[in-house]
Amino acid sequence: MAKKAMTVDDSKTMRDMVSFTLKGAGFEVIEAGDGKEAITVLGNNKVDVIITDLNMPNMNGIELIKALRGNPVHQHTPILMLTTESDGGKKDEGKNAGATGWLVKPFDPAKLISVVNKVCP
Repeated sequence: MAKKAMTVDDSKTMRDMVSFTLKGAGFEVIEAGDGKEAITVLGNNKVDVIITDLNMPNMNGIELIKALRGNPVHQHTPILMLTTESDGGKKDEGKNAGATGWLVKPFDPAKLISVVNKVCP
């Protein structure tokens, strides 16, 4: 059975690129345009990994991670931040919220797959 991933980004182009990359590696992918939509779409359905942007309208990536970590279903789901932010303070904030890892855009598809496979074997 295919592993399931969720990509959350307010940029449709970025969601498409992440989705294309993951589907090429055999993942089933669901998408959301921001944190609020991600929570609605995800609900209590389990996924193997979540890849989220940081800066989004309605609910940013850090708020999304905190909300997901508060739900027992998603408490241990690997969550990767994929963002243009490379600031150490933001990385610490993401880690403190419960982010599993941090990747900087533009991303290398092979590196993304490598990191995803590492956090959800």
